[in-house]
Amino acid sequence: MPEQRAITYRAAVIEALQREMRADSNVVVIGEDVGAAGGVFLQTEGLFDEFGAGRVIDTPISEPGAFGIAVGAAMAGMRPVFEVMFGDFITLVMDQLVNQAAKVHYMSNGAFRVPLVLRTTMGTGANLGPQHSQSLYAWAAHVPGLKVVLPATPADAKGLFAAAIRDDNPVLVFEDRLLYGMKDTVPEGDYVVPLGQAEIARPGSDVSIIALGRMRSHALAAADKLAGQGISAEVIDPRTLVPLDKDTLLASLRKTNRALVVDGAPRSYGVSGEIAAMLSEEGFDWLDAPVCRLGAEDIPIPMSRTLEPLVQPDADRIVAAVRALVGRDGSERR
Repeated sequence: MPEQRAITYRAAVIEALQREMRADSNVVVIGEDVGAAGGVFLQTEGLFDEFGAGRVIDTPISEPGAFGIAVGAAMAGMRPVFEVMFGDFITLVMDQLVNQAAKVHYMSNGAFRVPLVLRTTMGTGANLGPQHSQSLYAWAAHVPGLKVVLPATPADAKGLFAAAIRDDNPVLVFEDRLLYGMKDTVPEGDYVVPLGQAEIARPGSDVSIIALGRMRSHALAAADKLAGQGISAEVIDPRTLVPLDKDTLLASLRKTNRALVVDGAPRSYGVSGEIAAMLSEEGFDWLDAPVCRLGAEDIPIPMSRTLEPLVQPDADRIVAAVRALVGRDGSERR
């Protein structure tokens, strides 16, 4: 086992970028303020000093044009890591992303590939309002040809980033801004978490809680509370949405016979619905209750410090949803 030490989520991402850039001169970082400024959230701090302007490239405020350059560079053999400052702004690169990056390999009969990473931030909690707080990963997960990654811990941030950069397909990495300061143990040296491999964050026997991104932390806190109430909750972090580790999710459902999917994005038409449908279709014989979903409210995210926390699930709401699912909310358990 490699040596481990405690570092932040932000530092883990930077460490992954440094290692990949040192190992492969084709890896470049492109985006707004990623150079000498070190990123608006200091998420590229130190890279410009080590690798210079030729490999840590500041762009004008023109996401469509700059991302088009990244797609072309990937087709020509580079491995660009392109940053969109806020996940809300992937709207500006959707044509290049959906109609070019995701399609070129197939339309060229394999003659071209697009090994690029699009990294971007997401999530509520900083009172940045409806245009800077959305979690739009369901859009990308809907597009064939794209892979989608949601690291929720510092170790996963490092390991999944390394896997994404080495992948020969376009990969989107959605980073929750509120996790940048999270500190936990991270392996030193070369560390890769394979795409498409979920993690059982906490074993349990009564209910499976499938938690996306930051919801992992809320689900673990809820599991602690539920344990004190006699309910054993298994918490699973899918880590990647595309590819999705169905085997781990179904194995958990087969054990617990109940499942709750918790998503920080809006509940309607989202990833939680896709996972719930998959569990219902492929694990129907094991279900003792319908698969339930808990997501954000279907409203634009308020800027108000009072209202914003009411939008997303938290530990208490997860506890309430689980108690209803297992029949501990006053109704008789089936």
